[in-house]
Formats: sequence, structure tokens, C-alpha cells
Amino acid sequence: MKDKQIIGLAGEFVVASEICRRGIYAQLTLGKRKRTDLLIETEHSMLRVQVKTKQGKQWPNIKGIYGEDIIMVLVDYEGKADNERPDFYILLERDWLEYINLRKKEEEKGGRKMEIDDCNCPIWPDQVNKAGNPYKGCDIETKYIKQHKEKWEKILDRIGK
Repeated sequence: MKDKQIIGLAGEFVVASEICRRGIYAQLTLGKRKRTDLLIETEHSMLRVQVKTKQGKQWPNIKGIYGEDIIMVLVDYEGKADNERPDFYILLERDWLEYINLRKKEEEKGGRKMEIDDCNCPIWPDQVNKAGNPYKGCDIETKYIKQHKEKWEKILDRIGK
């Protein structure tokens, strides 16, 4: 298993590459404290891309996306050799909301409480961190998002191509 930061960076670069392969200019943003990993610029619009990368069973602690100008790309290296292309799952805000609302129903059936804040972030009021604040974010397994695999047309549609 590779270092978490290195695999995250690999995910950002491979998503930029996939976007550029489709004739769209994509640029990586720099820094650790950011909610946008790539910027896509066209003559008429700007689109932010958030990239999350995994090599295990699930993407951990995903806080989600909020707004029409952002897309989340989940990169999956699980079971892939170094010379194999990862799997990609492309989610718009509506896809994310569909997922977390499904999760919320599942959690409530199991007797666990989950809330969704104004920025579409799952919050677990009964689970607190060391500072005493409710835990934010949730894990994602591929079984929940398989319908979004390789849906690059969502990006093309969003920027009008």
C-alpha cells in the first residue's frame, strides 16, 4: 500500500490527465488546505473538481460537494497493478445528495442518527471527536456509486462541450 498523500496526488494527476485527454484544459491547485484539487477553465465558465483517491475498500471521511460549479471525481486504485488504469466515478451535487440521503435512511434504520448540514456534509451528532465536536463526513463504498463509473460526459455537459 502506498503513502496516503502520494496516492492522493497520483489521483489528482490522473484525473487532470483524463480531463485533458478529452480536450479540456485542467490545472492542479497547490497546497494542503483546499477544497478544490483541479480547475477547469473554458471561455465561458470555470468548474472546480474535487478528487478523492482510494486503494482500499472505501473512500474514508468524504465531506461531499456543494454547488453547481463543482464536481467530485472518486479514483479507485484497489486491486490495480502499477501499470493499470484506475476506475473513476464522477459525481455532481445531485448525485452526492442522492447518495447521502440513501445513507441517512440506512443509518436511521440501524438506529444511528445522521444529519446533513447546509453544505451537504454528513454529520454524526452522536459521535464526537477529541474536541467534542460531532464527526463530519462519511465513507463511500463503490457498490453505492457504481452507476457513476466513467461518466465523464457529466463534466463535458457541465462546461457546454
